[in-house]
Amino acid sequence: MTVTQEQADWFHDAFTRLVGNVDRAILGKRDVIRLVVTAMLTEGHVLLEDVPGTGKTQLAKALANTLDGSNSRIQFTPDLLPSDVTGVTIYDQHQGAFEFHRGPIFASVVLADEINRASPKTQSALLEVMEEGRVTVDGVAHDVGSPFMVIATQNPVEQAGTYTLPEAQLDRFLVKTSLGYPDHDTALALLVDSSNRSRSAGVAPIIAAESITAMAQLAADVHVDPSVLDYLNRIVAATREHPDTTLGVSMRGALALARAVKTWAISQGRTYATPDDVRELAEPVLAHRVIVDPESAFRGVTAAQVVGGCVAEIDPPAYRAA
Repeated sequence: MTVTQEQADWFHDAFTRLVGNVDRAILGKRDVIRLVVTAMLTEGHVLLEDVPGTGKTQLAKALANTLDGSNSRIQFTPDLLPSDVTGVTIYDQHQGAFEFHRGPIFASVVLADEINRASPKTQSALLEVMEEGRVTVDGVAHDVGSPFMVIATQNPVEQAGTYTLPEAQLDRFLVKTSLGYPDHDTALALLVDSSNRSRSAGVAPIIAAESITAMAQLAADVHVDPSVLDYLNRIVAATREHPDTTLGVSMRGALALARAVKTWAISQGRTYATPDDVRELAEPVLAHRVIVDPESAFRGVTAAQVVGGCVAEIDPPAYRAA
């Protein structure tokens, strides 16, 4: 199905309103909000990694409040069990049968706060649901419904009582990004409004859950020229062959970037994707999937630099506006 210009304009307007609504809680970070909303409309998940106190949880809450659907928050701790996330089967003596009690993962938007504080066993409970949209408990599969999105937060400076996320789980996050500290003017505006302890609480829902699903389906039909896909794949392949990496981007990562590019394109009112869309999304979608060689990391090489270098070295195809 071909996306019409009228549909692209409608998507652009809805996308702009979503970003503006979340921006009421997180001032001065519109670019990051656009990335997170793009992930939601691509039916992907987001990992927010930043130092404490930069608004990671507020951003996640604001996005959850924007959606007129269910949302839940899971505070990850070392003693959290997989059943505390997915749910548990309990024997009902009155019914004489086992009954499944859903866990907090059954929501449209799930905030996994400080995800790296949970044990690897508990983190593994998210692998199936983030990939397939369902959980299996006692051999029975339970769908979590649509839309479904996990927004996880972690900070890189506190190492005590934390567990590194396994590569398989990192690969299931569509986007990894950070907020950073606000600029001077934004910081002043926040200080003036310092009595407001929860800015996200003032964010009202403006879109139904069903509309998110419809927008995701519309974005999936955006046209991507074979030359753009070839450009995307060459960037992905370059990360695997880079001398500073021990593991490059997986095929799951390449597919994730292809889907995100479509959403990014239509969010700007276009019915087609361009090489510029690939360049803009390459780092936030691909960098967290790259493992840098330990010796290279000791020299200061980062995954973002690897991806940026691959993008810079590969010539994009020529294109013209449709």
